[in-house]
Amino acid sequence: MRHPAITSVLSLALIATTGCNVGPKYTRPQVPAPPAFRGADEAVVSSDPTQSIGDRKWSEIFHEPELQQDIQQALAANYDLRIAAQKVLEAQSQVKITRANQFPTFNAGGSGIGAELPDSLSNTISSPITAGSLNLSAAWIPDFWGLYRKQTEAARDQLIAQDWARSAVRMSLVSQVATTYFTLRSLDQQIAVAQDTLKARQDSVRLTRALTDGGRAPLSDLRQAEQLLYGATSAIPTLEQQREQQENAMRLLLGQTPGTVAHTDPSALAPVPRDLPVGVPSQLLERRPDIQQAEAQLKAANANVGVAKAQFFPQLSISFSAGLGGDSFSNLFDPSGRTIYGIGSLAQPIFAGGKLSGQYALSKQQKEEMVLTYQKTILGAFRDVSNALIAVNKQRSAREEQQKLVAAAQDATRLARVRYQAGAATYLEVLVSDSSLFNAQLNLISAQQGEAVSLVQLYQALGGGWQ
Repeated sequence: MRHPAITSVLSLALIATTGCNVGPKYTRPQVPAPPAFRGADEAVVSSDPTQSIGDRKWSEIFHEPELQQDIQQALAANYDLRIAAQKVLEAQSQVKITRANQFPTFNAGGSGIGAELPDSLSNTISSPITAGSLNLSAAWIPDFWGLYRKQTEAARDQLIAQDWARSAVRMSLVSQVATTYFTLRSLDQQIAVAQDTLKARQDSVRLTRALTDGGRAPLSDLRQAEQLLYGATSAIPTLEQQREQQENAMRLLLGQTPGTVAHTDPSALAPVPRDLPVGVPSQLLERRPDIQQAEAQLKAANANVGVAKAQFFPQLSISFSAGLGGDSFSNLFDPSGRTIYGIGSLAQPIFAGGKLSGQYALSKQQKEEMVLTYQKTILGAFRDVSNALIAVNKQRSAREEQQKLVAAAQDATRLARVRYQAGAATYLEVLVSDSSLFNAQLNLISAQQGEAVSLVQLYQALGGGWQ
């Protein structure tokens, strides 16, 4: 026949596990999604509207071998990503700690006393003083109202949120590495243009000096030629400074000390393809890690409402203890020295000065805050994609127009030099046209960089790069 105490404990366990689970049931807040992204009609040419570059892996978007190597290195060694992964492990441990409250605790212990007596006392005492005991205790608070289950649910949701936060860091890291790489390639090309311009202007200074020395050109022409020369020489150190600082920034992303990085691929600043499928806005709710993180935090806040509500209900605590003891080690396990007892207590909050109601109101207010945060995150995602699409369109147009400007400036500079050598124009015309060409060439490279970065921004806005 089953022992009555064991039967009672099993009955309480069954009641605790099937008891009430107070608190609101989670429902996803509704956020109206636009039928299409603003700007998508100009940039997207796709027969399947459900396809999106956000579903592709980063290696399918960024094809440059140097960039792919940098991204792989960053994903392996970047400190921000490693910190985010460590936070996930911390959240996993927190779930274990919180979940442990649902189960009873058991403790075992023992004690003993012994003494070796002197010969002068051993004649009057028959044996040395010995005594001992063994005991086993257990304590449990049955979770009738789901207090600990809701706490565990909140901890699990926070774990999920932290895991999505790690994915968001990964997505951002891929974007940062790509943006920094394109910036380095832009600076490389600007320095190359400046160096080519410097050589041409050095030749121009030598020619103008020869004309001035021969009396065929005024001294002002030489000084204007020198202005062009010094304009190029002063631009190079500034560009080199920016390049070295960007290399240091890249090395930090790679988890390395300051130094040089490879950035020699000449095709890195290629035009962005026109076929860029982006899918439909509703897909962002499942793809963007920041949206998933916000929803997991909202679920945790919803569970905390249940935690606060459960505090209003009575809490039953049960303790059990059993032990063996004796006045000598020889009779320590004698059944006559057995002691067994159990204690149960029930506590019902009656007055706490408004603490419980305040905690409940606070938990509901925090949940409403997370609802607003979740909705704002979704709207922010729609904005990010729209802004990125607009940037792709406008940066492409700016780059195309800048190419035309460079072509016109090159021809204007050629004509100015021809006119000057024929004596039909002053060197001031050469100065103006040459300066305009140099600036136009640098601006064209910046436009190419902006177009390349706009693809990075679009890919990130669509939730790509964390897979």
